[in-house]
Amino acid sequence: MSLARDQLVAVVQQNCHIADAAHARNMGLCSYLLEMREYYRWEAGLPLSSPPPRAEVGRWIAARERYWNELEDREFSQLPVGDENLDPFAVDAVNRALLPHGLVYGAGIGRFHQPHFFLAELEQRELRDGVVILVSGREVARDLSAAPAATRAGTVYLRREALTRWLWEKAEAWDGQQRDGALKRALAHYGYDNDRQGAIARMSAAEGETLILHELGEHAAGRLLGPGWEEMLAGFSGKRAEILARAVRDNLADCLATLPSLLERQAAASLHFWFANFDGMRRALFPRLVLAYRDWCERGQDAALAAAIAAGAGHWQDVGRRLLALQHRDGAEAQVAALAEGDTLAL
Repeated sequence: MSLARDQLVAVVQQNCHIADAAHARNMGLCSYLLEMREYYRWEAGLPLSSPPPRAEVGRWIAARERYWNELEDREFSQLPVGDENLDPFAVDAVNRALLPHGLVYGAGIGRFHQPHFFLAELEQRELRDGVVILVSGREVARDLSAAPAATRAGTVYLRREALTRWLWEKAEAWDGQQRDGALKRALAHYGYDNDRQGAIARMSAAEGETLILHELGEHAAGRLLGPGWEEMLAGFSGKRAEILARAVRDNLADCLATLPSLLERQAAASLHFWFANFDGMRRALFPRLVLAYRDWCERGQDAALAAAIAAGAGHWQDVGRRLLALQHRDGAEAQVAALAEGDTLAL
């Protein structure tokens, strides 16, 4: 099969723009401006160590928003792959054609019903516990919000370039405050103070495994909770219920796979990295784990941490099933959203 790569890249990128036109401006202003700044850096090909020029970024944002206005209500285009035009969400069919050419494609519906697309160069393919893992490197098409990892239909996607950029952004934000805590400990393990670029590269190489473990946990959680879970998420119209449901499943995934594996390996740097990203609703729901981490940091003993993880595996599965039991009731979404208030579900 011959592949018109440039044409394919252009179509995928256009679909990314169409998705952004519909959804990008729905986020908070501060988050939007930060993400647009980093998107400019990617699109302009600037090194991570080069701060994007503020005035140029401002002009670029204005031009991009005008372009988005032209794309509103535009339908996604089919992908020209060989002699076929494939549905942009037919990921398996697209990748069967692209992987032999060293490319990997991703598409799906993310948080708050937002479509996402990317096209990147394939770095590695492996099979672990019956799950296909595709690791990509340089990205040639992407949308505004580039999640470093995701699971779609039994395949895990790790986006190495997106991970490196995300880590750089987190380190840059930490530079401005220099707060004590899990991120400081994680950065110190990778020698960030003496070699910032090298530390981020080492961190990206190592912590990709942490993200893969989480996605394997997502796969395991999906098998436990069943297909009704995705149906429930798709049916939510507001944000609060979805945020709660995703936090519950994330906590279950990490108690099933990520945290037990990291603790068994005594992967201190990766545990600090994981807790540096343990925030929002996930953290609010699981105060026992926060206390156990503090105990581990202070005393160097992991009994409390192991016990919290083991308790979480059962608790979050039970909570997930409790949410599913509400799915077909009248006012189900309002009932799920109400559970986010207080500590009814907390462990």
